[in-house]
Amino acid sequence: MARNQRDFTFDYDLQLKDAGLIAADDIAQVDGSDKILDFGQSRVDGRVIIDATAVEVASGDEAYEIVLEFSSSSTFASDIRQGPKFTLGDAAATVMLAADVDNGVGRYELAFTNEINGTTYRYMRMQIDVTGAIATGVDFTAFVVLQ
Repeated sequence: MARNQRDFTFDYDLQLKDAGLIAADDIAQVDGSDKILDFGQSRVDGRVIIDATAVEVASGDEAYEIVLEFSSSSTFASDIRQGPKFTLGDAAATVMLAADVDNGVGRYELAFTNEINGTTYRYMRMQIDVTGAIATGVDFTAFVVLQ
């Protein structure tokens, strides 16, 4: 049988989120702590691999916006830049514009670079913005693979 998904090597040090339901806005965590990756001073190109195991869409208005954020501050106290984002959730026009299929359970890839407008940002984290009538929420794991 033909395969359509690429295999990636998991590196625990590059894990952005471990399993656990999210039902409200939050920063992605690993082992109960906010996860911030340190890429050093150089430009980094990679992908975030998101493996969604539960995505609540029962009310038809749920959206879980996954946003990569970059900063020159190791604590994200300042100089925070928004990077690429991806939405899991219901395909309603108010949630995902012209989409007509829910972004539900499955694997998703989000490409990124830590260089924005000529500036390299050393630190990266993932924020999840939750909207809609949420009962259970979303559950996914996420990790980075470097290119």
